[in-house]
This record gives sequence, C-alpha cells and structure tokens, in this order.
Amino acid sequence: MKRTSLIAAVGAAVIASTAPTLAEKLDVASTFGTNNLLGQMGVKFAENVAIATGGELELELAEPGDLVPTLEVFDSVASGAIDAGWDWMGYWSGTVPVAQFYGGLPFGPTSEVSSSWMWNGGGIEIIRREYAKHGVMVFPCFIEPQETAGWYREEITGPESYDGMKIRISGLGAKVLTKLGASTQLVPGGETFLALERGRVDAADFAIPTVDEAMGFYEIAKYNYFPGWHQSASWFSFIMNKDLYDSYSDARKAQLHMACQATIQYTFNRLPAEQMDVIARMAEKGAITKRLPDSVMERLREAWAEVLAEEMAAKPVVKEMYESLQAHQAKVDAWNELQSLD
Repeated sequence: MKRTSLIAAVGAAVIASTAPTLAEKLDVASTFGTNNLLGQMGVKFAENVAIATGGELELELAEPGDLVPTLEVFDSVASGAIDAGWDWMGYWSGTVPVAQFYGGLPFGPTSEVSSSWMWNGGGIEIIRREYAKHGVMVFPCFIEPQETAGWYREEITGPESYDGMKIRISGLGAKVLTKLGASTQLVPGGETFLALERGRVDAADFAIPTVDEAMGFYEIAKYNYFPGWHQSASWFSFIMNKDLYDSYSDARKAQLHMACQATIQYTFNRLPAEQMDVIARMAEKGAITKRLPDSVMERLREAWAEVLAEEMAAKPVVKEMYESLQAHQAKVDAWNELQSLD
C-alpha cells in the first residue's frame, strides 16, 4: 500500500519552474482516535517524521477501524495488508507475550527509568527481536507516565470490592485483578465510554488524567482511584511492515529514529506537570479523587508476585526481559543513592 503523491508547490511561478517532488505516503492504522492524547501522539510522531525527512515521507493516520479493526492492526501490518500502525504495545501480548511488559508493568519503574532501559539498557533489542519473528518493525515512540488506577461507579473499601466486578483493564493488570475475583475485559479504547454507560463494565482503567478527561469517564463513574499500580509507565509505538522498513536507506531509518526520539522527549516535557490541573478541572465536574486502601495495595502486590512468577516460568523471554530491566534499575538506584541529598 506504499504510494506516492505530488506535493503542490506554492505559487504558479514556482510550479512552472520547479520539478515536482514525490512524497512517499504510508497508511497508518491507529488504535486510538485523534480526539484524545493517545491518538494525538501518533499525529505528533507523523509531524516529526515529516520534519526529519524534509517532507519526503508522510504518515497518514487513519481513525480506529477505518482501515482494519483495532485489534487486527498488528497482524495486518505483519502480512503487509497495511503499511503501518500506531498502537499500545500491550495489545499484542497474545502474539508477542513479552509485549505486555512493555505495555505496562505492575509496580514497575518510572517512565524515565523505563525509557533509559529501553534505549540504553537492552529493552529495544529484546522487543525488536520478538516483533521481527512476525515480520514487524517497532519504534516505541511515546511513553505515558503512571496511569490512574481507574474509574469506578462505587467506592473501593477493600480487596473484596473487586470480587465479581466487571472491569475494563488489559495486560498484566488484568491478570492481577483476576486473582482478586474480578471479571476483566479487553475493550477497545473507543468503546470504553459506551461500555461504562451501558453497564457492560462496572469500572474502567484507561490512561492518565489528560486522556481520561477527554474521554469523559467522570460523567458515569465518579470515583477516580490512585496510584496506577498496574502501569507505572506505558509504551505506545509505531509499527511497520519489516520488509518495507528493510527497503529503506540507512538515512531514512535514522530519520525515523530521530522522529521517534523527538516524540518521546515531547512527552517528558509536557505530561507530568499538567496532570494536577486536569484533576482539578474534573473535580469541579464531580469527579472524586481517592487513593486505594492499604489493604488493597498489599493484596495487589501479593497477586502481582504470583502473576510474575507464573509468567517468568512459562516464557523464557519474559525472564530475560525482566532480569534485564531489574539489572538496569539497580544501576539507577545505586546512582540515585550516591547523589541523594538526604
């Protein structure tokens, strides 16, 4: 589906005197709508690609479902049915089991440590190796800070509150809550509000306050709980057909890398500081911000230890990834301790 199009020059004289420039266009199936930050970051990456390539490569983001169903994006990119996708990495854990650890790691490191490990601690080598087995090239280009613990219709009073609860949550967090008796559901992002509104789910995890505000969850489920134990940092990525990527020059590959890094830096600069302003705005509209009880956090940690042990025992690549991340975290912790002012 790789195409070319004419970039129109401005002014008749320029058009008459200048040979037309051919721009390569790639169709990109987004798993998130551009009405919220998660989709908008795909647009930001596309803008950075256009800048890095001098307009020679254009990414055309399609809204969820316009090209292929949301949860079929990975397979469609792998087969070459579409050029590329913009996604949350945890969606593909059924095909690439270790992807769920990149999508969100319960009780994991901060986004800063996660990014450091990704690009300088071995994380990118592991995930690209696993994606390559399916004919996909991956660029983790947006790291979301720690999420909220979700939006709930009723208050959480203890671990028993989750028993029988229907909750929209995915990835490893879903496996943890299953151990508390919850009925977890993987609902595409664009369908989450309706799932809450129609009673398909009693609660929903989604993202950080900036995103949740745009989704309007507080209109239906007013209790917004913290901390986001299930996803200390979440990676979103640009994926493309590997044969297409391999056909590019080294210069074009470097341009994609630079655009990716610029997008990551943008998120670090923007997102942490604005979350409290968003929480304040939602509070004015009736949202109630609360912390999970200590008894809940204790039980969640216990359940996570069980899930982690099961995942590492069943999948060698998970053990490889987690040990790599822990080794990197230990280096960061040692540095921070050395530099502590306390």
